Amino acid sequence: MQEMNQGTTGLRTWVADLAAQPAAKTVVVGVTAVVLTPVILPLVKPVLKATIKSGVTLFEKAKGAIAETGEVLADITAEAMAEAHADAEKRAKLQSALSTPVTAATAEEN
Repeated sequence: MQEMNQGTTGLRTWVADLAAQPAAKTVVVGVTAVVLTPVILPLVKPVLKATIKSGVTLFEKAKGAIAETGEVLADITAEAMAEAHADAEKRAKLQSALSTPVTAATAEEN
């Protein structure tokens, strides 16, 4: 029994020494990843697929919303420019009407 206990202690010491080395940690993580990937991937695949699908759907909706926002802003800009041009034309007509001297012929027309 003591021999078995000593063997366990020796194994524990060896594992502890191995875990203290950074290079050994990297190798252990790499080997573990290679060994566990075929087991974990089929379990995680449906969740990963659903997550990616949700992301794609969200991206498409966001793209549509951004396009719609761009169209609304373009419409508002066009309306504002049209109103600005109309106001400028009114001011120009008013300015030309005010700067035109009143003559007897134009007074009779009014």
